[in-house]
Amino acid sequence: MSTEFIGLVSTRAQSEIHRPTGPVVDVAYTRALSRAHEEAGFDRVLIGYQSSMPDGFGVAGDVLAHTDRLGVLLAHRPGFVAPTVAARKLATLDQFSGGRLAVHTISGGDDAEQRRDGDYLDHDERYHRTDEYLQILKDIWTARGPIDHQGAFFRFEGAFSEVRPFSGSHIPIYFGGSSDIAVEIAAKHADVYALWGEPLADAAAHIQKVKAAAARYGRNPGISLSLRPILAATEDEAWSRAYGILDTITEGSPSAASPRQPTNVGSLRLLDAAARGDVHDTRLFTALARATGAAGNSTALVGTPAQVVDSLLAYIDIGVTTILIRGYDPLSDAEAYGELIRLTRQRLADQLDHDDERSPATASAR
Repeated sequence: MSTEFIGLVSTRAQSEIHRPTGPVVDVAYTRALSRAHEEAGFDRVLIGYQSSMPDGFGVAGDVLAHTDRLGVLLAHRPGFVAPTVAARKLATLDQFSGGRLAVHTISGGDDAEQRRDGDYLDHDERYHRTDEYLQILKDIWTARGPIDHQGAFFRFEGAFSEVRPFSGSHIPIYFGGSSDIAVEIAAKHADVYALWGEPLADAAAHIQKVKAAAARYGRNPGISLSLRPILAATEDEAWSRAYGILDTITEGSPSAASPRQPTNVGSLRLLDAAARGDVHDTRLFTALARATGAAGNSTALVGTPAQVVDSLLAYIDIGVTTILIRGYDPLSDAEAYGELIRLTRQRLADQLDHDDERSPATASAR
């Protein structure tokens, strides 16, 4: 399986170190950021989801319409759009894009965030709903005729979609969540399971847990790892930039000294790593997770592009198949990551050639 690179597109210029500028939907910026990712060699871009953000379906449609090759990973919270409707909406986008759509399923780990959109289910109930929701999506996408359904969360009669995914089967399903129940539901449905940037040993153990759970269903999902590379021409310059970012976050946020304690397991895992040390495995910088309360993708790999590639290859060696990266300077970092992507792919190709040269079949053919 080849390594996939995913970036992030937002609708205006902002990050943890830059206050939002421009309108909430800055069309020119969104399109420029999308094209920068395509030119840098990314395979996809994530379009995130929060209760106050612009609608992801609309953003995805514009990104896909203004790029030629770039795919979209559309974050989607099951439960707010009926699954029968979501199946048609997703399949329609996928058809117009020529099969460039994937869906990132986020059941929700923050009760307050969920309630802003009227969802009062508890954590485990949300994942049980996701289980039913994803099965309905796949059933609708593949049904040969109208279907009925009566479950714990959804009920309908005679549902059918004339529009199908471009592939003819189903749209790739990515899945986030680190709790035990999240892993179990991911094992049943995920084509790619997503985790945040943890130390190598922690990530390896969690990957094995996911793989073992999926094997019980006869499945073998890919693994996505999310990181915030901080690059510079020299290692010293990269670490200086990293600590400068940390200072900006700490000084710029009154709550940074004591950020709100998260309740989702993924964030708690990052905070546990940060409590064990600011740096793991030579370049994984976890102090940023502590400064932000591990609110999302918040650990960084710090160094020159070649040094960061070494770290990425170490994660690939333990089973990572997708690398989701985004920067603190979103547009310029997306452009700079082109070198990181090129070097990683070149190193992987060199490894493959080396392995082929050493294989018995190759040797006997000489």
